[in-house]
Amino acid sequence: MVIGSGGAGKSTFSRELATRTGLPLIHLDLHYWRPGWDPTPHDDWSERVRQLSSGDAWIIDGNYGGSLAIRMQRCDAIVFFDMPRLVCLQGVLRRWLVYQFKPRPDLPEGCPEQLNVAFLRWIWNYPRDSRTRIAAALQQAGSEIEVLTVRRRADARAILNAV
Repeated sequence: MVIGSGGAGKSTFSRELATRTGLPLIHLDLHYWRPGWDPTPHDDWSERVRQLSSGDAWIIDGNYGGSLAIRMQRCDAIVFFDMPRLVCLQGVLRRWLVYQFKPRPDLPEGCPEQLNVAFLRWIWNYPRDSRTRIAAALQQAGSEIEVLTVRRRADARAILNAV
């Protein structure tokens, strides 16, 4: 399971990890959003995450804190991208430039790359609003779940090089 702030590099890391391991890759954004950035209703989403995580082996990339417990019950490792907010904002701006005129591979059709104040605010406030909740959930992870924390791009490269 790969989690962390937007722009931290989760999807790029997950794609490379899937390439190196041969495991199926599931981008949650691809399943959560419907055309026009219409979100999946909460009850439907919980069931969808149960289905997506029911396989024997996978890499799931994405946040969606409401489904964190579902995924944690099924995973054996968590890679938590705990990157500085300025790095995440830079990552989002870079991604916006790259995918401004072409579809992003981890988003469904009808959801063009966008950059708006609400998303930038979510990234800026992530350390205060989301990180604490995620850190608490990770503390509850059983000893059978390996938790790896990525605080720098070099940490992500080291994990990939160890695969």
